[in-house]
Amino acid sequence: MGMTRAETQEEGSSGARTTVTEIRKRDGSIAAFDPRKIEAAVARAAREVGIRDDRVATRVAEAVVEELQARPADATPDVERVQDVVEAALMNAGLGDVARAYVLYRERRAELRAAKAVLGVRDELKLSLGACEVLADRYLVHGDDGRPCESVAGMLRRVANHVATAEDGYRGGDRGRAEEAFARAMSALEFLPNSPALMNAGTDLGMLSACFVLPLEDSLTSVFGTLADTALVQQAGGGTGFSFSRLRPTGDRVRSTGGSASGPLSFLEVYDLATAVIGRGGRRRGANMAVLDVSHPDIREFASAKRQPAHLEHCNLSVGMPDAFMRAALRGERWKLVNPRTGKAVEVVDANELLDLFATAAWESGEPGVLFLDTINRANPVPADGRIEATNPCGEVPLLANESCTLASVNLAKHLRDGRLDWERLDATVALTVRFLDDALDVNEYPTAVLASAARATRKIGVGMMGLAETLAGLEIPYDSDRAVRTGARIAARMQHAAHEASTRLAASRGSFPRFEASVYAERGDPPLRNAALTSIAPTGTISLIAGTTSSIEPMFAVAYVRRVLGRSLLEVNARFERTARDRGFWSDGLMGEIAATGTVRGNAAVPADVQDAFVTALELSPGWHLRMQAAVQRHVDAAVAKTVNLPTSATISDVRAILVDAWRSRVKGVTVYRYGSRPEQVLSLPTRAGEPVVADVNYAGGCAGATCSL
Repeated sequence: MGMTRAETQEEGSSGARTTVTEIRKRDGSIAAFDPRKIEAAVARAAREVGIRDDRVATRVAEAVVEELQARPADATPDVERVQDVVEAALMNAGLGDVARAYVLYRERRAELRAAKAVLGVRDELKLSLGACEVLADRYLVHGDDGRPCESVAGMLRRVANHVATAEDGYRGGDRGRAEEAFARAMSALEFLPNSPALMNAGTDLGMLSACFVLPLEDSLTSVFGTLADTALVQQAGGGTGFSFSRLRPTGDRVRSTGGSASGPLSFLEVYDLATAVIGRGGRRRGANMAVLDVSHPDIREFASAKRQPAHLEHCNLSVGMPDAFMRAALRGERWKLVNPRTGKAVEVVDANELLDLFATAAWESGEPGVLFLDTINRANPVPADGRIEATNPCGEVPLLANESCTLASVNLAKHLRDGRLDWERLDATVALTVRFLDDALDVNEYPTAVLASAARATRKIGVGMMGLAETLAGLEIPYDSDRAVRTGARIAARMQHAAHEASTRLAASRGSFPRFEASVYAERGDPPLRNAALTSIAPTGTISLIAGTTSSIEPMFAVAYVRRVLGRSLLEVNARFERTARDRGFWSDGLMGEIAATGTVRGNAAVPADVQDAFVTALELSPGWHLRMQAAVQRHVDAAVAKTVNLPTSATISDVRAILVDAWRSRVKGVTVYRYGSRPEQVLSLPTRAGEPVVADVNYAGGCAGATCSL
């Protein structure tokens, strides 16, 4: 129950009494005693068995306090003692059903604590077992014995302490105050930074950025020099993106040797192999984004590369498309394939057939995705520095060569209060996240000096969001509704405004980003900004698992499922759905097992109709709702939105093609389509036989089922 107390003496007609003010926690520490927590726990158990009169919980809590006050004056009660008293008070009040519900919840919590102890994880934040297993494996600092030597709260304090050291470099900076603010917000799970920051802050590695876009020129020196930089980035847990569009095509003449070029795909295979090798000694699965322009002569081989099972497992593929190509495809026109070495056309193809090829490959394997390069570059904040040709591995941050993304995501679900979104609190969290990320740019240990220089020239950061689907459910808004789309857009707009306001304030005290005078902001006469770009919607992946909420802006993929953890199969239920079910009295273990057999609640007569509407899952949505949400959010995001359009197995190639066209028309910056079952490796699997549950592996975070959707 997480309470503590101290005591004082009172004199009354019945003699000495003790006022309960403190309680001893399980770790031996002392905290303030709060009877409201007892009342809330009893009310939850009462609602679970159909008792909705809150006065029952109030009377039981009063009886518990009376019993505790009768103890010896020198005995501070511990949590277990308080819970024993709660059970006894429930039985004495004739509330046996409520007592049983309370005991079952207590037993489940005890089992969870025991499992965490096996992992060696001290978890002050009461995270899920899946989150703790991932933290123990990759995030927490380990001792010489290979076991975690810091707690979950200790990890967040390490990050806050390290990032706050940047405050010493600024007039008016307050390192201690910043550290406390960062640590408090992260411990409350109001925001979390990208994985490398959690892993590396305050350690010898020290790299806090999630990803880098690295340059690739048409020479062996460039290709293998960039490969060396890639190794340094991935060793520290970062991802990498590249444009292979400048490399000469397969069969082209190599003047220095008289031989023939092997083409971009051959070098991509080298990069993929290197990533696999580096990953064996790292803490995080390596990830690359490989982009090839649609005009490259090798575009057909590139787009078809992932149709081979287990090929390029560490690379996401995207085709870079200008508007001219999409117009040509829709008009049935021809399209030139151009040798980048000579600038001359080597072939003219049917643009429509090429688009069909992309759709077919994506239908078969989930790749390639597409990047709409003209849309991306219309939003380039510093076009004087060049044209953007690539993104990070999941596509949410289009970047110039050598630039990086340093990201954090705000947990929208933690900003719900009494059935509404607390907009003012959201503003404050966004502003704090901007300050955190700006500080992180300064203390970041970049793999090379060139990367450091590029990052600090524009100071791009990415404040994103997670928990949108949970938040919509908490607001009783179906994801597949106009109201949900408007709400998503309103949240994104509010966050973008709050982020820009915070960056303006930082610029006033710290100075604008060095390339500000060459930016579109200066050209428009806008006030100075500290950061050239501020918002970006990342997939969130593991950090949403840690935060216990839904991934990014994705809908839920399953309401309930079985997760494989520590060799055991544990039923997991979406936290918001569980609270709703318990509060409204329709929770039962049998119902949760029934839901886990399909992952869905729509059509389940035991679930109220309004709850069925609010907890729609990804495969129940028509593709249009995925795109409408992405487009609505993208209109209010500086960088891009990483979004997967999840399709059922029955989706057709024509469905995929229509999504690609609609995505371009809706002016999103890129899109990925994933048809369920199109890859042998998935982080979540629907049952193949009656009676089997939906099964998730330890890395599943609630978004796309594809293994590469949330890298």
